Amino acid sequence: MATIPLEDNFTDIIGKAQRGFKLSDEELAKRAEISLGDLQRVKSGDVDEQIIRLVARSLNLGKSTLVESAKKAWYPKPISLDGLVQFNTPYQDMTVNSYLVSDPQTEHAIAFDTGADCGDMLEFAKANHLPINLILLTHTHPDHIADLARLKGETGAPAFVCDLEPTSGAETFSASKSFELGSLKIETRQTSGHSVGGITYVVSGLARKVAIVGDAIFAGSMGGGGVSYLDALGNNRKKIMILEKDTVLCPGHGPLTTVGEEQLHNPFFPEFQKA
Repeated sequence: MATIPLEDNFTDIIGKAQRGFKLSDEELAKRAEISLGDLQRVKSGDVDEQIIRLVARSLNLGKSTLVESAKKAWYPKPISLDGLVQFNTPYQDMTVNSYLVSDPQTEHAIAFDTGADCGDMLEFAKANHLPINLILLTHTHPDHIADLARLKGETGAPAFVCDLEPTSGAETFSASKSFELGSLKIETRQTSGHSVGGITYVVSGLARKVAIVGDAIFAGSMGGGGVSYLDALGNNRKKIMILEKDTVLCPGHGPLTTVGEEQLHNPFFPEFQKA
């Protein structure tokens, strides 16, 4: 598979934080003690390190990591893990991820989201003799459940979604419910903020712990706080960023990453980073 680009650039990150704090350009420029022109220049993509650092400080973003993002100086290390497969499908003007996690003992599998098109997932499962027994949804934004009817129809597997975000074709559950498939154990954590009922699935049973995070966190960024920016940040901090550093994070967009990489390189979590 071709390298999947980072979901967000530094201007996307600034925009998400600025919208999250409900700041106008004038208010942000005043807070950062810079001119409106300097702010707008940086928001248009100009890599001015001094201004970027002042903007980062004013939005509680990591200063060095936002500069790193602007300079395109970081990309997560490649991850290969037996039992985990990422599928990346085009949806309108973006791409979206879905995942297949298979039990090493029974060789049965769980699908996480459907992406725009579950065809590649179905073909992979068939070619590798991996019956899909369960479908778990991170949230119900259209790009993540676009092919749910087909995936259910061709596998016969039941689908589940958080009860705060019900959708046709899926049974609901309350966060903290656990699922099991063979040696795989799946813990559910409420990571709302980007969406009303966003769920992170923490999977044990492979060589490394895996967290399917939906749009809660991206490599070097996070989903926008469509419902609540502060809730999104708080849930990410308390329920994802505290996992073991080698936990593989499987985001809804962009490449795989790890908790350790995000602690070092994600501007939204400056508490883990040096100035």
